[in-house]
Amino acid sequence: MSVYTKTGDGGTTSLVGGTRVSKCDLRLEAYGAIDEAQAHVALLRDSLVKKVVLADQQDVLLRVLGDMMKASAIVAAEPDVKKVLPEITRDDIAMLEKQIDEIEKLLPRIDKFTLPGGDTLVSLSHVARTIVRRAERRVVAVEHATELFPEVLLYLNRLSDYLYVLGRRISQTINSEEILWIP
Repeated sequence: MSVYTKTGDGGTTSLVGGTRVSKCDLRLEAYGAIDEAQAHVALLRDSLVKKVVLADQQDVLLRVLGDMMKASAIVAAEPDVKKVLPEITRDDIAMLEKQIDEIEKLLPRIDKFTLPGGDTLVSLSHVARTIVRRAERRVVAVEHATELFPEVLLYLNRLSDYLYVLGRRISQTINSEEILWIP
């Protein structure tokens, strides 16, 4: 089977289930943003692997990549097809919350905002976080119209929080200066 089908040459594509929609449809914007975020999470994970940093979090990020694929498929699917797809579950969300809690125990308390930077690994975490936030906003736009994705919204919200504390943990682990915003 060829990668190109030519069915989208006119500016439309199919949802999972077959309905053709415009390539600028809100739903495509949403699952496209999740796909972009997934690529950045993969880049962060690959970078951690290459630097041999935080092996336990590399495993978490691998699970996150699978969960993001589920989220993307859910957003891309028509309601009747969604019933047969893997779901984002409360356990998936709880896993992120557990990771956040465990990482926060290791971090010094701060009362300022942090700025991205200090090291490429930290910056990659923040890039992934901000793209996850954009994906969340795109899903919210679709959600207002359909109310189909409450677990996906919760997952993306927790994922951005996880990526934030992970960036702080990376700074701590590699002895990079954590840059606080002091106006």
